[in-house]
Amino acid sequence: MRLSAVRAPTRLALVVQTLTVQDAVELAVVERNGFIESRHIGAAVVLSPEGEVVVRHGNSDALVLPRSSLKPLQAIACLTAGAPLEGEQLGLATASHNGTDRHVAVVREILAAGGLTEDDLGCPADWPGDSATRDELVRDHAGKARIRMNCSGKHATMLRACIANGWPTDGYLDLDHPLQAHIKDVVERLSGERIAATAIDGCGAPVHAITLTGLARAVHRIGTASERSPFALHRVAGALVRTVRENPWTIEGPGRPDTIAIEKLGVFAKHGAEGVMVMVAPNGATVALKMLDGSGRAATIVAATLLARAGALTDAQVDSLASALPLAVLGGGSGVGAIRPGAGI
Repeated sequence: MRLSAVRAPTRLALVVQTLTVQDAVELAVVERNGFIESRHIGAAVVLSPEGEVVVRHGNSDALVLPRSSLKPLQAIACLTAGAPLEGEQLGLATASHNGTDRHVAVVREILAAGGLTEDDLGCPADWPGDSATRDELVRDHAGKARIRMNCSGKHATMLRACIANGWPTDGYLDLDHPLQAHIKDVVERLSGERIAATAIDGCGAPVHAITLTGLARAVHRIGTASERSPFALHRVAGALVRTVRENPWTIEGPGRPDTIAIEKLGVFAKHGAEGVMVMVAPNGATVALKMLDGSGRAATIVAATLLARAGALTDAQVDSLASALPLAVLGGGSGVGAIRPGAGI
């Protein structure tokens, strides 16, 4: 962690309004044999296809750290800065991938086209999230690698933006680096908010605190952008979202919640650590939510349910999604309950 780079924003974070228990409502429950075993509280906001707030649950104007739900904004910033990505590379730019060989091959393409290698990545080494890939690496006596880290596509894209502009690749994660200044500007433009606080994400990149409403507005603008727009930002956003919808495996991986939601519903979905989720329906309706306890296990089904209640998805679609997600509560190996949306929504 570069303490000098985040010292001032961290002090600001102590005085801004963050989401509290008093701000939260029940978004999901865990039911076992009819007994409510656990409750997930948080906040959520739903926007209409036109981008207007139509539903709020809890305080959606409190600040949150979007974590990886910020990746679409970071990717758009890198692309508008000149990172020359195309095809499946666009999906990896905004991905929290699970480190399969297929994911890694695309990240290597992004790096190699800029004369870079995985040694240039600033993210920490990690095991792949895909268990089969990890088992294969262990059998081959291989270890953790930066390129297997779930954010390596984002970092490769950041590096390509630096190469395109002649910016130094050393220190590309520092807050005072030209790339990070550009990303901050794009986040503010898309969200319509000034950045009140900045922290360091798990991958080492800056992550900016914005409200759930601001996050929803930013993702709505990205999710409804047209590739035929006269504005470059909208064109690249439209291309990125289309690519992810056409190649759902890129954004996370087979059997993973974001990929399942995109395959089943045709949405644009991006989870973030600590229980953050954003989802844009095909008609443009958008939801952003934060589970206060940091658990994301119910985030995908809650987001889809909120879109269905706004008329953007059907109940049948949500039921199909629920059957494909790991929501069953087991007892002795058999289903005895489920993780499901709560009374607060």
